[in-house]
Amino acid sequence: MPAKPPQMRLYSGPLSMFGAKAQIAALEKGLAVELVMVPFDMARLYEPKHPDVLRINPKKQVPVLIHGEVEIFDSSQIFEYFEDVQPEPALWPGTPGARAKARLLELKSDEVFFPPVIRLMGLQDRPDDPAAVAAREACALYYAGMERHLGDVDHLAGPYSFADIAFYMAQLFAARMGAPMTQATPRLIEWRSRMTARPAVREVAGAMARFLLSHQRPLPDFMKPLAMADARIPR
Repeated sequence: MPAKPPQMRLYSGPLSMFGAKAQIAALEKGLAVELVMVPFDMARLYEPKHPDVLRINPKKQVPVLIHGEVEIFDSSQIFEYFEDVQPEPALWPGTPGARAKARLLELKSDEVFFPPVIRLMGLQDRPDDPAAVAAREACALYYAGMERHLGDVDHLAGPYSFADIAFYMAQLFAARMGAPMTQATPRLIEWRSRMTARPAVREVAGAMARFLLSHQRPLPDFMKPLAMADARIPR
């Protein structure tokens, strides 16, 4: 009798943007993934670190994926592994050029858009600090560019893709930190509504919303309905 293939194990955290990206991708792919939420509290954050996270990721951060002998970290690398292991449904576009553009969008969400959001995380009590003002302006400028990029299509890279997942989670954290989308980008707001309606997104973002409420943390308006429903995808 052939050996049963190993189950994937994904380590994430209740407020990990990058872990949430990987969780959504796994759900969209319909992959059988054991989700391990590492210890976290608002005061100590991720201390003590989970031993598997410490062992696998030199940066000591989630997400981490274990699948048999495969042990990898970084949400973008996990995206690529999911696509190789289970090509359908595809979460990258079909042609090399379109895939390259989608991958660049995913990279920019993490490496261009998100750094100003990180700066806001330490300035919540000082919204008029010049650094906070500059960070919000950088986010607004990025939103304006994405509004032009989106145009009249439904998703950022043509078909629904990892690029949409990455930017959805990045803008969610930006909204939490005081740099939300506004009516200056109506197409992006419509895109966000389409994203929020997806069952995989609702499951992951809904769990995050409920965790925040349980710790008396405010929610952006678009997240509030997510906290009220159990949106788990049927298994």
